Amino acid sequence: ETLNFGGYWNWDPVENAVYIPWLILVGGIHTMITFRKSNTALKASILLIIASFILILYSTFLTRSGILGNASVHSFTDLGLSGQLLVYLLFFLAIALFFTFRAWKHLPSADEEVSSYSREFWIFIGSVTLTLMAFQVLIPTSIPVWNAIVEAFGGISNMAPPADQVGFYSKFQLWFAVAVAILSGTGQFFWWKKMKPGDLWKAISTPLIITLLISSMLIVWVGMYQIAYILLLTAGIYSIVANGKIFIDLAKKNIKLSGGAVAHIGVAMMFLGILASAGYSKILSVNTTGRLINRELPDDINLNNIPLFYGKPEQMGEYTLTYSGKLIEPRHLPGLVNERDVEFTSIADKVVAKNDILHKGKVQAEAGDTLEIRPENTYFQVTFEDEKGKTFDLFPRAQINENMGGLLASPDIKHFTGKDIYAHASSIPNPDVEIEWNGPQEEGLQIGQQFFVNDYVAKLVNVERLSSLPGVEMGAEDVAVRAIVEVQTLNEVFTMRPVFIIKDGLVGRLPDENTAIGVKLVFNNIVPEENRFDFEVYTAQQDWLVLKVIAFPWVNWLWIGTILVLIGFGMAIVRRYREYALMGQKSAPKKKKHVTEAA
Repeated sequence: ETLNFGGYWNWDPVENAVYIPWLILVGGIHTMITFRKSNTALKASILLIIASFILILYSTFLTRSGILGNASVHSFTDLGLSGQLLVYLLFFLAIALFFTFRAWKHLPSADEEVSSYSREFWIFIGSVTLTLMAFQVLIPTSIPVWNAIVEAFGGISNMAPPADQVGFYSKFQLWFAVAVAILSGTGQFFWWKKMKPGDLWKAISTPLIITLLISSMLIVWVGMYQIAYILLLTAGIYSIVANGKIFIDLAKKNIKLSGGAVAHIGVAMMFLGILASAGYSKILSVNTTGRLINRELPDDINLNNIPLFYGKPEQMGEYTLTYSGKLIEPRHLPGLVNERDVEFTSIADKVVAKNDILHKGKVQAEAGDTLEIRPENTYFQVTFEDEKGKTFDLFPRAQINENMGGLLASPDIKHFTGKDIYAHASSIPNPDVEIEWNGPQEEGLQIGQQFFVNDYVAKLVNVERLSSLPGVEMGAEDVAVRAIVEVQTLNEVFTMRPVFIIKDGLVGRLPDENTAIGVKLVFNNIVPEENRFDFEVYTAQQDWLVLKVIAFPWVNWLWIGTILVLIGFGMAIVRRYREYALMGQKSAPKKKKHVTEAA
């Protein structure tokens, strides 16, 4: 929910810097398990664990040195630490390699070649796959580093990172994911024992048949035609079914041994969640309003974003959307506050309440109170109503910051069992640009008389004399008169209160503006003999919002899978720790009893 790129992963270099060492570390953990059970893979384990630490330092260098420059949407600029970080990285790389090479010949290794029907072989293949996954991401991510090295030696390098990062990395990582799913499902059956081909087929035949039946039904139901998606779906289901069988078998004997099966089920569920949510995400905000957002914008933006005007419902597929206005966030009060209920001051983080501020029916602040707000963000309330009449509100937030590239938008998300609906602002009115008012339109009104303003019906309800006026010192001969005008929109009634002042013999006017409906009223004059009150009416475009809405189906599988990975990993950690503690107790020398004699 941080950026408006439309998902949980954008293959940004800073995100990749987290992903790469994680893959290497997972591969190292698996080879360490191999060494724990046999006398193999110690050298590979040492290299992988060293690599994971060095890659974490390298990730720090990437994000904090400023070398990524324009390659990342959230890279830090150079803070003067690039030289220190580079020395830090090279120092640990050199000292790690020094001690590794010095001890290399003393490290144990297997005397016999590992059989392809042993679990050690499958774990090694899995670790190699994870390592290749990491390097496929590492090399393109490091293109800015390569350019900097070439330029440091006087050369010229114009290599550029992938323009479509999501498409570039996903098309390669998808195939690695297929391999990981198959390996994590099949490798578990070996359980540290050598198997014959017949035994292996006997073990996997039932999970394979179940997998083909389930995946065939899902492929037909979804209408899946892409070969890569079909293979990932099948491999993911196979991993869940195979590890599920292993989990059931182990649970009957000792459930503490099933941590690996639970973690592998979680990984497979993550794959399926990613496949469903990213591969079959759907843009809901197709622009069917007949209005072009902006001729200068690309067709993709004009077609896949919906323009909303304040208070006017727009149909968006199965939903009817209504933009209900802007809200601000108070620092010391719960909830959000509608902009029309406050008056902004010359101090950015201070506003004055026009009306009582309510939250869940309780008064949090009274009219006239000064409130402290967070001025950097504006929230936009959008009401979604489905075909059955059920409604929910989303509050995407946005700000315009020219120093950070213009519009900064953060989405709001509605979670359902089978999908997430994700909405973010694609364009908002610039608050720093002064509103262009059209008019004036002159209206001479009597109390109770109706008139039209900006396609809305308005009514002069009353005119009242004020004994005091905030910010104005009233004398005995001074007069302040306030008009009460109600403007009826489709869903609500707005009250506007322009003021007419006579102070020290001079006439003054305090207009009232409502930017949501694009109306400004100026109380221009009072004609007592005709019982008439004159107004100037100015109009502007109603408040608007351009919204993008995306549906991510079955994204909950991703989150459930993540939780299962953590549970399975935790189970394995507890088990290994207890084994280690028990081994320490067995190897500890027994204490002899000493008999002391009294002198």
